[in-house]
Amino acid sequence: MEQNTGVTTLWRMWVDTKRRIVSFHEEEGCQLLEFRSREMFLRCVDQYSGRQYRYQ
Repeated sequence: MEQNTGVTTLWRMWVDTKRRIVSFHEEEGCQLLEFRSREMFLRCVDQYSGRQYRYQ
């Protein structure tokens, strides 16, 4: 979920809109989303939860 690349911390998630899945590890067929802000990452998690996506 969290990758440290030098000074910048990246928060990552992979999203599959067809199967309505959010993954916190690389998943084939999913779109990678990267965030440099923990707040933006958590906001996105909340939005997908509101849309009833599954998490893995």
